[in-house]
Amino acid sequence: MIVNHRRALLIAAALLLGAIVLGVLVAVPATRRDVQSVDDAVRRFAVAVQNRPTTLIAEGFSLAGGLWINWSIRIAAFVLLAVRRRYVQLAAFALAVITSEILIGTLKAAYNRPRPPGSLISTSGATFPSGHAIAGAVTAVGLVVVLLPAGRARWKWEVRAVVFSFLMALSRVYLRAHWLSDVVEGALLGAALALGWPALLQTLRGGPDPTTDEVPAANLSAPPPP
Repeated sequence: MIVNHRRALLIAAALLLGAIVLGVLVAVPATRRDVQSVDDAVRRFAVAVQNRPTTLIAEGFSLAGGLWINWSIRIAAFVLLAVRRRYVQLAAFALAVITSEILIGTLKAAYNRPRPPGSLISTSGATFPSGHAIAGAVTAVGLVVVLLPAGRARWKWEVRAVVFSFLMALSRVYLRAHWLSDVVEGALLGAALALGWPALLQTLRGGPDPTTDEVPAANLSAPPPP
């Protein structure tokens, strides 16, 4: 799954730390006002630039990150990984999905933050963090990690997955379904889980992923053991 899983763990830990810091800023009344002032400014900008073509595009991204499409893709991935007997990848993706779903419900209930006024689409429940942003990052980034072999080709797909997650999260802000801080929190958490679980499982197993032929460059020039 990941050649340098220790570095991936550090990246996932940094993403998780960022999510924790933002969560604290939103939870503490003294700093919540500053976060809200940024959120309000972004919302005013979204209202100012609103137009029909952009709204249709944003609705399309929001639909792509919704419940039915997201879970259809996830189930297809579960089946594919099981058929290919890639059980470590299956476990990593399943753990990322399960923990993300637990976090969405738990954090929304804990923060109980109201949604922005004037949403352009139907919404329900609390707003922080964005369930769309968490689920989108877990699915897009997670699928690239567990389905594609490490290398230059996968790096291109990782960039595409990040771009899609970014645009999908921004679509929720544009549609006034979420505050900016909601989707930033969701993206950080989702990316941390999508990257962290594969890296953790691979670290516990030890060594590079046996499903690939890749060997770290440092080992290519090393003499064979006696």
